[in-house]
This record gives sequence, structure tokens and C-alpha cells, in this order.
Amino acid sequence: MAQVELKMPKMGESVHEATIIRWLKNEGETIDADESVLEIATDKVDSEVPSTAAGVLIKRLFNEGDVVQVGTAIAIISTIADANSSQSASIIPAVVAPMINQVEAPVSTQIQQQVHNIVASTEGRFYSPLVRTIAAAEGVSQNILDSILGTGAEGRVTKKDILSFIESGKNGKVNAAPLAETVIANTPKPTATQNVTASNISASSMSGDFEIIEMDRMRKLIADHMVMSKHTSPHVTSFVEADVTNLVMWREKIKLSFEKREGEKITYTPVFIEAVVKAIKDFPMINISVDGTKIIIKKNINIGMAAALPSGNLIVPVIKNADRMNMVGLTKTVNDFAKRARANKLQPDEIQGGTFTITNVGTFGNVMGTPIINQPQVAILATGAIRKKPAVIETPQGDAIAIRHMMFLSLSYDHRVVDGSLGGSFLKRIADYLEQFDINREI
Repeated sequence: MAQVELKMPKMGESVHEATIIRWLKNEGETIDADESVLEIATDKVDSEVPSTAAGVLIKRLFNEGDVVQVGTAIAIISTIADANSSQSASIIPAVVAPMINQVEAPVSTQIQQQVHNIVASTEGRFYSPLVRTIAAAEGVSQNILDSILGTGAEGRVTKKDILSFIESGKNGKVNAAPLAETVIANTPKPTATQNVTASNISASSMSGDFEIIEMDRMRKLIADHMVMSKHTSPHVTSFVEADVTNLVMWREKIKLSFEKREGEKITYTPVFIEAVVKAIKDFPMINISVDGTKIIIKKNINIGMAAALPSGNLIVPVIKNADRMNMVGLTKTVNDFAKRARANKLQPDEIQGGTFTITNVGTFGNVMGTPIINQPQVAILATGAIRKKPAVIETPQGDAIAIRHMMFLSLSYDHRVVDGSLGGSFLKRIADYLEQFDINREI
């Protein structure tokens, strides 16, 4: 056997350290290549660190809560040099057996013997012994196994992938309770003399009327950031209603051909971003931050787009130098960020450096909102739902009432440095660009 160091991975140019949240493996446990060993966190992103080799975790070099520099060794793994040797054959069953016991269904002797065989699928895809054992125990056929989307290196299916597949309801043999990220503990109802706080219970059913749960780490960070923003900036919000009928008709006209040509669906978000970028160029004093009594004017236009995570939390990936992208580039970037945000695959560098943020409250059917500024920026735009409404329009024959596609835009801004004239004019300019959208535009 050989020993290798598992090091804190590089997570972006501006990220130099991370905090160890939780060890997923104990010393002495087996590890597959690409299997998660621990969870780490930067300011906003939580991620898992996969093993770079298959073997046994023999030493954890840091504790949970420790802050570790990028490139520093965090664990020692004893690797299995030859999986087919007699030595490895004697080791694998011993260290894999405890993991197999996590599966609710009984494992037959024939299935246990499969642990000795590290084989590829008929299509050449590699599966670890643990994945194959779980698949066999749960009745997952080779064809179904081949169809599972893998998150490991080169698309490999990890233990987490197959357990998530089983938990999803496609196979009902596995008890989902051990797979949940958090378990609500039922603790006795406290007496009148006991103090009930979030520090001494993580989640407790107090009565039939309410329940107390502990915020997860990201929600705590969001809460602190929102409170800090309201304390830092005197918020003012302005509203404008825009007629986006031309934009809606243009998208309906080109969306099928665009998807066929580019392999991407075009949404309204890249168009909103384009309009914001144009307005920022017209009003550069929106693209600033404040440092004490100094105003810092940002030369780059980096647009943050708020995205909802499966957990219900929000994250804001940043489109760097958005003013240098055309509509195709914006569309591909927006779709990529949205997809990877839902899969918790964003890198720390991709959520930093924003100079202006857009949040689409219309996604949830809301017509308008009063968003909180994403510090240290000085303004944030909320785009409401697009709805058909009767509206007065001007024609050569006079005013008329017609059915139009209308939406509200709302801008919250820092009144320390953005007054009503600047904030209102900037918001109206965004609406103008959307209303004047060329229905015959080529893309």
C-alpha cells in the first residue's frame, strides 16, 4: 500500500482558505475514488471534497470548524495498490461491509462476493464495488445503472448518486431516513423552568401548534447579510410599469429556432441583463460602492443574478463583464449558472465581484417586490411577472385600449449616494430599453 495526502482543493483565484464543516468519513473507513470525504465552506458556498484515490482513511489532520489554507494536506489515505491482489481481496470486504449494512434490504452471499470484482459496464463505464453492491441489493439493473447521471470524475456514479436515485422514488426498497441531510429530533416538552433556545435544540416539536427548527448555515449567512445591508444603507424603492409586448412577441417568434441552433432555451433574463447593462452605461454612478466617505466607481459591469436553490435559500452567481457579451453569450451563461446553482456546483469565484444585482420575483408569480441591496453594491432591480392587461396606447387615429403584456420593475437603492433623480431616471431608462425592443431583431 501507498499513502497519499488529500489536500484542500483550489476553489477559485480569490479564495485562499475554507472552513471544515463536517467530516463524512471516520479514520479507518474505506473510501472510493471520487467519494466525498468531508464538507467545506467559504463565505457563501458549501461543497464536498472528494477523495483522489481509493483506499482507507488513516488520519484526519484537522477538526471540524478549523480554517485550512488551500493546498494544505487535510487527510492521509492509504491506497490499495492492486485491487486484484490477494492483499486487496482480503481488505475490501472488511471495510466495505459496514457501508453495505446501511442499505435496508438484506445482502446475499452472492452479492457480497461481488465486492471482489471491480468491473466496467458493457459500455465501458466504471463502477466501484460499493456502487455495484448497493445496486444489486436494491434490484437496480445494469441498464438503469447506466442511465444514472454521475457526479464523480468522468461521470462516474458515486455512492451518493445511487442512494439519491433510490431515494427519489424510482426504487422503493431503501429507507429514506438515513439519507436525509437533517433529522428532526423529537425531544421532551420543556418544563416551565427550562429555557428553550436554538442553541440547546436543533429542531423540537413543542406542541401541536408550532415547531422550532435551527437555521442551516447558508440561511444564517443570508440573514446576517440582509440585516447588515439594512443597517448599512438607507433603502429607497422606486417602481415603474413597462409595456414589454414587443419583447414577448419577439421571444415567441425566435425561441424554437434559437433552441434548435444553439441548444439552449432563451428566457427573459438575458434580455433584462442586456437592458440593465445599457442603462448602467448611461448612468455609471449606479455601478459604484461606498467606502466610508469615498465613492468607488466600478469600471467593470458584473451583473449578479439571484437564483433559488433546492433548499429554498438564494445564491447570486455573477456574470463578469456582462457588457462584453452578446445575447447568445448572456443566454448560455445565465442557463449554465442557473443549472449549476440548482446542483450546488458553483465555484466561490463565481459568486463574488458583482457590481449590480437582478432578482426575478416574477418567477414566483409576484408582480413586484422591494429587494434588499446586495452589499457592497448600491442598487438592486426586481423584475415582476409579465401579465396581459388592458392598457391605453397611442395610435395615429387616437388613443385606444388594447391587451398588452405589462410588467413592473422595482429598484431599491442606497439613498446615501443615489438620490431619487438618479435612481428614478436609471429605472425608467431600463423600462425604455425593454419597451423599445426591436421585434425584428436578428440573433
